[in-house]
Amino acid sequence: MSKQIVSMEMNGTTFSFETGRMAKQANGSCIVRMGDTMSLMTVTADPSPSDRDFLPLFVEYRNKTYAAGKIPGGFFKREARPTERETLTCRLIDRPLRPLFPDGYSHETQIVAFIISADTDFHADTLSITGASMALALSDVPFHEIVSGVRVADVDGEFIPNPSFEQLEESTMDLVVAGTDDVVCMIEGECLEVPEDRLLDAIEFAHGWIKKLNNLQRQLLEVADNKKAKWDLPEVPSLPADVSDKVKELVLPELKQAIVVKGKMERSDALKAVKTKVKEAFTDADGNVNGDAMAALSKLEKHTMREMILSEGVRTDGRDLTTVRPITVETGVLPRAHGSCLFTRGETQSLGTVTLGSKQAEQRIEPLNTEQYWSKYYLHYNFPPFSVGEVGRYSGTGRREIGHGKLAERAIRPILPDVEDFPYTIRLVSDILESNGSSSMASVCSCCMAMLDAGAPLRAKVAGVAMGLVKDGDRIAVLTDILGVEDHLGDMDFKVTGTRDGITAFQLDTKIAGLPREVMVKALTDARNARLHILDIMDEALPEARPEMSPYAPKIETIQIPVKKIGTLIGPGGKVIKKIQEDTGATIEVDDDGMVFISSTDQAGGAAAMEYVRGLMAEPELDKVYHGEVKTIVDFGAFVEFLPGKDGLLHISELEWHRVNNVEDVLQVGDKVDVKLVEIDSRTGKVRLSRKALLQRPEGVEDTPRDDRRGGGDRGDRGGRGGRDRGRGGRR
Repeated sequence: MSKQIVSMEMNGTTFSFETGRMAKQANGSCIVRMGDTMSLMTVTADPSPSDRDFLPLFVEYRNKTYAAGKIPGGFFKREARPTERETLTCRLIDRPLRPLFPDGYSHETQIVAFIISADTDFHADTLSITGASMALALSDVPFHEIVSGVRVADVDGEFIPNPSFEQLEESTMDLVVAGTDDVVCMIEGECLEVPEDRLLDAIEFAHGWIKKLNNLQRQLLEVADNKKAKWDLPEVPSLPADVSDKVKELVLPELKQAIVVKGKMERSDALKAVKTKVKEAFTDADGNVNGDAMAALSKLEKHTMREMILSEGVRTDGRDLTTVRPITVETGVLPRAHGSCLFTRGETQSLGTVTLGSKQAEQRIEPLNTEQYWSKYYLHYNFPPFSVGEVGRYSGTGRREIGHGKLAERAIRPILPDVEDFPYTIRLVSDILESNGSSSMASVCSCCMAMLDAGAPLRAKVAGVAMGLVKDGDRIAVLTDILGVEDHLGDMDFKVTGTRDGITAFQLDTKIAGLPREVMVKALTDARNARLHILDIMDEALPEARPEMSPYAPKIETIQIPVKKIGTLIGPGGKVIKKIQEDTGATIEVDDDGMVFISSTDQAGGAAAMEYVRGLMAEPELDKVYHGEVKTIVDFGAFVEFLPGKDGLLHISELEWHRVNNVEDVLQVGDKVDVKLVEIDSRTGKVRLSRKALLQRPEGVEDTPRDDRRGGGDRGDRGGRGGRDRGRGGRR
């Protein structure tokens, strides 16, 4: 196939597809490009169907460091396991495509995205969603839909499609939308408390650009070699009608009763009893179970649950469509954690904890397109097998756990306090102890309350709820706070988080071809009502942040210093900052912009370090009284450190109102002494101090005249260090 390129203008630059030049042995391949960011997309499929009962679709996304002119770190200097960002992008590509594969397709299919060029302007993730659809369309895989992905920013009230990194920094939302010409298949993103109607407008704006990108894909298909005719999709086998009828007649009344049994485990037991009854009835003399009968039972269970919701408005746990499950909120449940909350909603329970750390605990982030940076906030989500009553392996963090954790992290980020008000590195952890749906939304609530328990001055409380959908033709039921079975057998999982003022994060996945606008309007409206109800309960549990932090949390204070004085604080070879840390036990860290972080396990050490830093930054003030320490004694006086790192000459004539012949008759090295700053040399900046200015003058005593023992007061050569006559006018 010859090289073919089609292009269009988007956000002031060129968006293009190319095929016929790279990876021609894959079933389908293309390069999608915007600016200088290029993603090579390939699709391969096993020609033989698998025996799996689900779609064996595998998506891989890899950033090639050469794309940005970088060399990988580490000993081996090559790309290693997928990063968190790469894992999240795999999910972003998979979710809008998976529901659109035809029923009965069971061939192992792999979509691979290689980012082969990366500029500092445009994201590659949304390009890869669109490129995956293009590669599928060019392949012989029976994928007959066209899908595109678009990112939307909202800057000064104007929507921008596929914004640059700089534009996204100024935006009140980061929205990713994927869809076909007719409907939206997937949305994901975060907002700065954006109202529901503004989010809907942004989704509609994105859909307009999705249609344009879909048309561009069709333009490439018109000039490229389309392989679709080579592959005939196998027919989906249907269940024998007589078997389905017999199963329905045998267990339908018991099945209906089992579906509405309250309690997840109790309901599971009731459904197992129904399953056992069908097994016994459809087992032959040789002990073989009729597979069609068991498949018919699964189909009947799904149909019955959905029909009860659509026709009667009855859900499996007895709730109506908009009621949230009972909620309990307990804060301060762990005595040693810096903050904790046990959030229980129905049979879903999250233990949220917060650990506060210093700047050393920041997480290093190494994006492909931009320079590395350090994150002061991260959230980890854990889903152990016991949370659903199962035995399982404890291995690495899975894609699902990474995705749920990132969603909860995004939800809370907009309400975090400014660094100046709360200079801690924040690690939130949600351990799911029980699960029956909406565990990621429970994580948002538990972690928010754990932050308040830790004394963090959050801008507002944030809560989340998962919305579901059951759709059959024109009949539609939107469900609030879905259970696990409603997620499994339903058509939508729409997670929405926010404050009382607006949305902070969202994630929509569907199992159908897409959602019309009216369904999203209904889902967002019901989600807001549920969110406000949850926030009311959270307010009752802990109205505001605790006034005192945990005694086990580090104490951190900040001070802004001039950039030109960073060297003064650090000192030659780090001498000054090391000494402060050794003397006070505090840890001091300095940002390039002059922000200083002082952390300590005890308040006294932190206060001492702060005082020292303030002293280092302070400028000497004429006529001000200082409490200093004698550092050196010379014939003509003493050098007193009146501010950290700053010495002044306390001349012998300024010790007492009467004449002093020997400095050591009055002062010793290490003595603490109050002095008054009486002179600052305008040319050299040298400082002269006085002790007697703070003493009451005896009656009849006149001021002691200065003699020629003054020396000059140059700290760089004080005498008394290996020779008394050092050019300073030694004593006579």
